[in-house]
Amino acid sequence: MMDKFMKAAIAQAKKGLSEGGIPIGSVLVHEGKIIGEGHNRRVQNGSCILHGEMDALENAGRLPAKIYKESIIYTTLSPCSMCTGAILLYGISKVVVGENQTFMGEEGLLRDRGVPVIVLNNQECIDMMTNFIKEYPELWNEDIGE
Repeated sequence: MMDKFMKAAIAQAKKGLSEGGIPIGSVLVHEGKIIGEGHNRRVQNGSCILHGEMDALENAGRLPAKIYKESIIYTTLSPCSMCTGAILLYGISKVVVGENQTFMGEEGLLRDRGVPVIVLNNQECIDMMTNFIKEYPELWNEDIGE
């Protein structure tokens, strides 16, 4: 059975896709409750930074450092260097990744800095990104800075 928090991240990814954006979703969880959720909104908002994880953090709002340090972030795709930097900056305690087959982010850096990273290899996440990359390669390359 899939974790309810990864289900919520996938729902966010699907929301992003339905809005004409890139299907990557994320939720920030503290003490078993979602305190921030988001999806990649670079296209929708004309933003250079609103990846799924960044949007979830933004939507969580300004929080005491203690809350971040007690939180887990779920993301449908391996976090890029920007999102990894934010995770490290705020001391988020754990990262749960839907998949890293279509894109391998900075999981090594997270682990090197003591942050546990759990990769689920979720087929729905893999299929969603594989289909998107095939259909919109230019948009995908823009999102990852290529």
